[in-house]
Amino acid sequence: MPGTESIMKSLSSAQMVARLSIAGALVLSGCVTRPQPLYYWGDYQPQVYGHFTKDTGPQEQIASLEAGLEKARASGKPVPPGYLAHLGILHAQAERPDQMRTYFEAEKTQYPESTTYIDFLLRKFKQAQ
Repeated sequence: MPGTESIMKSLSSAQMVARLSIAGALVLSGCVTRPQPLYYWGDYQPQVYGHFTKDTGPQEQIASLEAGLEKARASGKPVPPGYLAHLGILHAQAERPDQMRTYFEAEKTQYPESTTYIDFLLRKFKQAQ
């Protein structure tokens, strides 16, 4: 039957096209890149956790976060909101008011929406003196 052979060949071609389409889609989906993070996080989250659990002291946290700040600058990515404020709080705990103010002002400059919170921290620091 010549008609049956023709149908079989066309089904085989249709199946082949479908399989190639699926294979092509799988290959192309494997090449999709993930979106890159907006910020350089470094060790920020573990350091904040260590701050609240008292697992790490202020000096160790300051050293780690300042090293992360340098890496962020080298990568060209900004640090996340709160990073500089947290460094300021750590410097306040270490009794370094000049560095505390520097980091608080840098947080306000980089993230103007933090101004109210940073001003609150500065007032609180002045009251403690």
